[in-house]
Amino acid sequence: MKLETQDFLVEVRNLKKHFPVLSGLFSQRVAGWIRAVDDVNFSIRRGETLGLVGESGCGKTTTGRCLIQLDRPGSGKVLFAGRELTRMTDVELRPLRRKMQMVFQDPYSSLNPRMTIGQMIAEPIRVHRVRQNGRECQERVAELLTLVGLSPLMAGRYPHELSGGQRQRVGIARALALEPEFIVCDEPISALDVSIQAQIINLLEELQERFSLTYLFIAHDLSVVRHISDRIAVMYLGKMVEIADRQELYENPLHPYTQALLSAVPIPDPAVEARRERLVLRGEVPSSLSPPAGCVFHPRCPIAIEECCGEIPELREVRPDHWVACIRV
Repeated sequence: MKLETQDFLVEVRNLKKHFPVLSGLFSQRVAGWIRAVDDVNFSIRRGETLGLVGESGCGKTTTGRCLIQLDRPGSGKVLFAGRELTRMTDVELRPLRRKMQMVFQDPYSSLNPRMTIGQMIAEPIRVHRVRQNGRECQERVAELLTLVGLSPLMAGRYPHELSGGQRQRVGIARALALEPEFIVCDEPISALDVSIQAQIINLLEELQERFSLTYLFIAHDLSVVRHISDRIAVMYLGKMVEIADRQELYENPLHPYTQALLSAVPIPDPAVEARRERLVLRGEVPSSLSPPAGCVFHPRCPIAIEECCGEIPELREVRPDHWVACIRV
């Protein structure tokens, strides 16, 4: 059954973000363009978690930054609660920025080493005037620290005095300070110890249930994505190649790239692991500066045919709520 527009919180249409490559010491000529995000389409329902996976450099982080307008797209549309963000000025965007936040990958470099934890969490509250006075602001900071599992006494500490897991909890508290509806989680656990990763994932799930949050969860670890996501989108070289429900994607991957990704995930049972067939891709990931013509995956695809070299596959619905960009599927 098709969902009406109002069922989606975030809608992305033909999104493109290309970065110029400059050459020359003084002239600074544009020698080419890196196609970080190239004609991407997807939507995120209210209250769900959309997992975004793919190899390093495929455009996942740039996509997340474009959604909340930290990076302005070159073309395309980003709709948030039905409002088009890409054409808004910074002044027009300011009220909406409260509703969209980001949890960054590196919990240390995303925190200002010269500010205390309390000052960093309080800063967006003061800028957006969410609380009327300093006392209310301090109370809100203490409330947020408690919410993410930290002691309010940590408000006076600096980032270097905290562990990696504690710093990431501070990043989550800062993202929650303005009571957002949508949070982009940009690989929030990849820089943490394995023992801490599960705690952060559980915290994100608890906060989502408590505050009806919507997540775009960017990650490399496919097992983590399967655990936390409702649906999963797979990117390759700036393009979206497959989007499906998590169970459907893991049990019935249709795109050859998705099949290769899943075949690389180890299975705990040694007997099953020894028997299963692995799909090993040939060659290297092409440069996003000069991607292949036609389907960007065709140089490495085991089922590619001549038509794949010239025809750009459209992301189409081949099964209910299962979208694939491949002419062979």
